[in-house]
Amino acid sequence: MIPSVLPTYSRAPLHFVKGEGSWLVEADGRRFLDLGAGIAVNALGHAHPKLVDALTSQAQNLWHVSNLYEIPQQQALADKLVEHSFADTVFFTNSGTESCELAVKMARKYFYEKGQPERVEIITFDGSFHGRSSAGIAAAGSEKMTKGFGPLLPGFKHLTFGDLDGVTDAISDQTAAVLIEPVQGEGGIRPVPDAELKTLRGICDEAGILLILDEVQCGVGRTGKLFAHEWAGITPDIMMVAKGIGGGFPLGAVLATENAASGMTAGTHGSTYGGNPLACAVGCAVMDEIANEDFLAEVNRKAALLRQKLEGLVASHSEVFDAVRGSGLMLGLKCKVSNLDVVQAAYDAELITVPAGDNVIRLLPALNLTDDDIQEAFARLDRAASQVKTS
Repeated sequence: MIPSVLPTYSRAPLHFVKGEGSWLVEADGRRFLDLGAGIAVNALGHAHPKLVDALTSQAQNLWHVSNLYEIPQQQALADKLVEHSFADTVFFTNSGTESCELAVKMARKYFYEKGQPERVEIITFDGSFHGRSSAGIAAAGSEKMTKGFGPLLPGFKHLTFGDLDGVTDAISDQTAAVLIEPVQGEGGIRPVPDAELKTLRGICDEAGILLILDEVQCGVGRTGKLFAHEWAGITPDIMMVAKGIGGGFPLGAVLATENAASGMTAGTHGSTYGGNPLACAVGCAVMDEIANEDFLAEVNRKAALLRQKLEGLVASHSEVFDAVRGSGLMLGLKCKVSNLDVVQAAYDAELITVPAGDNVIRLLPALNLTDDDIQEAFARLDRAASQVKTS
């Protein structure tokens, strides 16, 4: 008999009932150090007092009115995002998947309105993850994502990750955009080198096509800049965000330049819940904390400390780990043994990590974890690695 919750997840037998900063409390009382942060969602940890205050205060006044009306909290958050980014305009969604849908629509509508309706093709890369909608799985293109869900949405051309020569060759008079994650998350914490992002921006400019960045996982302070592409000194035309922007409350957005968004006029897109007062009140509180030079400087300091510890871990457990990857507090451990065995051993050590592609475990802690948390994380990872070696 099928369970009441559709069985699309292979869930660990853990039942968390409370969160405090970087810690999760299991129903049996055990305390787990959380290096997953809900897959890079809880950017400020669990039950951050400013987020709790923002949510409860808004909940006492107004939950939902729909986008038929002006929403002051939405305007406030859009203004903050525009102030701190390349963007001129923002559309709010509930998730990264929804942000992908709009980014694809926006790029195609841009060229339609420019009198080039044939420009619908979007270039993407293997190892990518852009959500599980029809557009998202078609953009990723992997068999794991697409098998059994045909016919797939057409209009995507898939290239090998890092193949810049292939981008130039793939561009045709049907190309609308290039879509890429500055740091692949699900694909195994694979950063795109800054020089390659700069080259890609130049290729798009020369061809007159749009550059779409998927910063759903790597954005909102995760790499030590508010957005990961800032390290390369470039700007996209369209950018997808979600996860960390809501700090645990469902919220996503598409940021765009005025030019790229020019085709999206009244009636071309919508969302019942997107940008509702509750989500945007929390999003404003998140931005007030993270879009701050001192906060981001601390992210970089802690990232350097954690990476130093991880490099030592790899050296002392060379039978288990191969290398450290990533940027900021978006780090991965490439494993020599099964990454799922390491994840399980970490559970046994009361530590939360997240599996990824390419036999990697992801470490995506709260951006405000403490130095003591980092030391404890190292100790528990060390125990987990020792367990894997003896099992």
